[in-house]
Amino acid sequence: MEHCVNHRSFTIFSLSSSSLPKPHLKFSSFLPNKLNTSLCFILRNIPNRPFNIKASVGPSHCEFSSLNSPLEPRSLLGKFLTGVLQNHPQLFHVVVKEELKLLSDGRDGAVARMMLTQDSDEGMLHRRIAQVKENECQIAIEDVMHCLIFHKFSEIRVPLVPKLSSCLYNGRLEILPSKDWELESIHSMEVLDIIREHVSTVTGLRANSSVNESWATTKIRKYWLARVYVASILYGYFLKSASLRYRLERSLSSVNHDLHLDHRTALSPLSFHDMCSSRSKDVTFGHKSDMQSLWQGIIKQQEEEVEDLKCYVTGFHSGSLQRFAKLRSKEAVKLVESYSHALFGNLESGLVENDDIILTSFSSLKRLVLEAIAFGSFLWETEDYIDNVYKLKDHEAV
Repeated sequence: MEHCVNHRSFTIFSLSSSSLPKPHLKFSSFLPNKLNTSLCFILRNIPNRPFNIKASVGPSHCEFSSLNSPLEPRSLLGKFLTGVLQNHPQLFHVVVKEELKLLSDGRDGAVARMMLTQDSDEGMLHRRIAQVKENECQIAIEDVMHCLIFHKFSEIRVPLVPKLSSCLYNGRLEILPSKDWELESIHSMEVLDIIREHVSTVTGLRANSSVNESWATTKIRKYWLARVYVASILYGYFLKSASLRYRLERSLSSVNHDLHLDHRTALSPLSFHDMCSSRSKDVTFGHKSDMQSLWQGIIKQQEEEVEDLKCYVTGFHSGSLQRFAKLRSKEAVKLVESYSHALFGNLESGLVENDDIILTSFSSLKRLVLEAIAFGSFLWETEDYIDNVYKLKDHEAV
């Protein structure tokens, strides 16, 4: 445990775009499956109210009370789901699941036709159709991801920060209300301790800071702020994955420990003494003494208590960190890129001006970082939920 005493920084990602690994969103169904298709048809023909972003810009702050997002949907499906989310939120998850099935069937059908006609005169045509369908589906899936994440924020009553340009007044940025409690409420206490260290590291604001310290102002480059936001998304994604793996390993360790205590007399002769009684060499493990050492090591490892989450995270070697710090799907990578560009810079060019300097409070910085961490955590849940219905494209394979 000595390595845990050393309070290392938990900002394990460099402040640059990288890619990253998942839990299950348990969405309850509201209607029988046989009504889903007709439901989607009916909803598509109901006129939707416009999806407005409301933000009031004053001389000292940017205050917003309605749900909003800086990223607008690019696909027809995204616009449709946005309307459903605003006008029929109780039916949102039913519609999402049905639309994901339709997307999956459409893409698979295009690929099947391409394979069937690859040796015919129509092969080139169907290959092109499959490529176009794949591109359309990718854009639609990005919008579905965004809508699901948007809905998760609405469930905790946290409005997403709108485009920063709408919150700037004479070069000053203030984000109200802070919503710190709501953004922290989605995490366990163990994860929250790590998150608070991350916030303190990237903002310089102490966890138990006073009101005066929180509202003190600082100057920051817009480019640096964008990098911090993206890195915090990846950090939230990583913590979601690492915390679930930690709980899984801890539960397995507990089960193995109980099995060893309850069946010690039964397990020992079956797994070691019987195998070694013949004094023969094992082609895998070697001599009896080697096997005994191996078995004792396994028992010792099973009986060791899993360390707390903070020690568990700091115990990862660099290779594991890199693996866990990569978004799993191409669609998730594209969403993070599009969202950060919409929030901070020109979406068309994807650039953030390096020379833009913003005056803002530490409280507003904390709000942005906490939102980004929650975004990453929701992204991991959403990615896994979608992948169970619509197979996402592996980012490593791209």
